[in-house]
Amino acid sequence: MDRIAAWGADDVTLAQSRLIQRLAPEPMRLTDLAEQAGVTKQTAGGLVDQLESAGYLERIPDPSDGRARLVTLSERGVELCAVAAKEVATVEREWRERLGAKRFGELRGSLEALREITDPYR
Repeated sequence: MDRIAAWGADDVTLAQSRLIQRLAPEPMRLTDLAEQAGVTKQTAGGLVDQLESAGYLERIPDPSDGRARLVTLSERGVELCAVAAKEVATVEREWRERLGAKRFGELRGSLEALREITDPYR
């Protein structure tokens, strides 16, 4: 969060980042986004409104349903995700150097196994 704030996204909260990370690369319906983020549709709607106002997300027409809208990353949102991914890679590299490749691989495997039960939509 410090890195994305330094990039210029100091207005993004942890709750908002939980939604953003689930959007790339495919646009999705708000109900699906809420379910994957583990929040109510109303909470997701409020967060999407905030992120759209800040320029990170866009709502676009759903080509399969003329009445529905999809949520997708804007150009700025894609840039934000790239900054976040770069920071994750930096942290992982530091941990790998500290632990060694074998221990880091074991740690990563364990965390991914736990994520399957804590975040089935990963």
